[in-house]
Amino acid sequence: MFAAIKQIFNHKNRDIQKRILFTLACLAVFVLGKSIIVPGINKYSLGVNKLGFLELINVMGGGALAKFSIFALGVMPYISASIIIQILAMDIVPYLAELRKQGGTGRNELNKITRIAGIALAFLQGYVYSFSFLGSKGVLNIDYLQFALVLTAGTCLLLWIGDQITAKGIGNGISLIIMAGIISELPTMFSTAFMQLVDGTTMGLILFILYVVFYVLIVLGVVYVEGAERRITVQYANKSNTSFGGRQNYIPFKLNSAGVMPVIFASALTSILSFVANIVKREAFTNFIDKYIAMNTPVGFTIYIILIFVFAYVYTFMQIKPSEMSENLVKNGGFIPGVRPGETTDYINKVLSRITVVGAFFLSVLAAIPVLFGTFSGLPSNVTIGGTGLLIVVGVALETYKQLESYLQSRSYRRGRR
Repeated sequence: MFAAIKQIFNHKNRDIQKRILFTLACLAVFVLGKSIIVPGINKYSLGVNKLGFLELINVMGGGALAKFSIFALGVMPYISASIIIQILAMDIVPYLAELRKQGGTGRNELNKITRIAGIALAFLQGYVYSFSFLGSKGVLNIDYLQFALVLTAGTCLLLWIGDQITAKGIGNGISLIIMAGIISELPTMFSTAFMQLVDGTTMGLILFILYVVFYVLIVLGVVYVEGAERRITVQYANKSNTSFGGRQNYIPFKLNSAGVMPVIFASALTSILSFVANIVKREAFTNFIDKYIAMNTPVGFTIYIILIFVFAYVYTFMQIKPSEMSENLVKNGGFIPGVRPGETTDYINKVLSRITVVGAFFLSVLAAIPVLFGTFSGLPSNVTIGGTGLLIVVGVALETYKQLESYLQSRSYRRGRR
């Protein structure tokens, strides 16, 4: 790792250095923009105290939603549209399913459809958030349309910045924007924790040190789990794997194949009712939600964890289809040693089910820690441990590092051949 970092600063890799600087400049624009409040908004009169489901969007946007900044929506509308299109392309909508099978041309068309759907969803979300933040002024009030238009423009700008980072920077533009938003809030979080815990006593300092140590341990745990994978050995009839130069082939399954999507879906379902209750303002309905559905209640917390397990299974098997994988293996003349050809699908199903249990348990623990910590610590809501944001940061950082390392290796290989 340190060798790769040292190689980046080599004078022969100035193009990579320029790409990194360009990426940092783009991310600086995002960090600056998320502190600019939408014109016409009085920041002291914002009407949302408990964000509920929106708290997750707020975290992924680096606190932009709570400030009602021009980047309040972040890139979440595009991500939501991408998930919807991805699901519809799984033989639900024939036209989208056909595009998915057309290779590069089909993917480009799907990307265009996703962008259009993302912008439309951004306007709809901007309108709903304006209605929730500013209170009731009439459904067709011009202020709502104006604020929704500004928020939609902010999302469009972020998507353009993400494209520039992907094309002229170090890649992963959209993911890096989300990562930058989360990281930009860490100094505020640690400074708040320091001021709250360190009260001039030795015990307060010890508590803050324990908080930092525990946070670092969770980061190391997330790094370990994100890199963990189950490898299924594969052998091909037209190739021989021997100890003399033969390369071992395998199918890698990540321990957490679903990523953060189960947590996003579970958070949406458990908190969307709270969001509706804030708009409807019916006392009986609000009391029921606060007592049985809110995540800080025993019943709501249990439902939240169960939903994470359910969505972890559903999303994993939506992304990885054992039957298609088995068919592709047979077409390429491959087989799994020790497994009969007709039992390949069942074997992959069994392996994927087992590792998904571990991955879902890991996601549940990571999602439960900030809820329990916020309930029992008594610290402000912006001081937390673990959570989905940490998983996103670690995942994007590891993926970006692997891309840079691969690029450096390819350059070294080309230089060696000259």
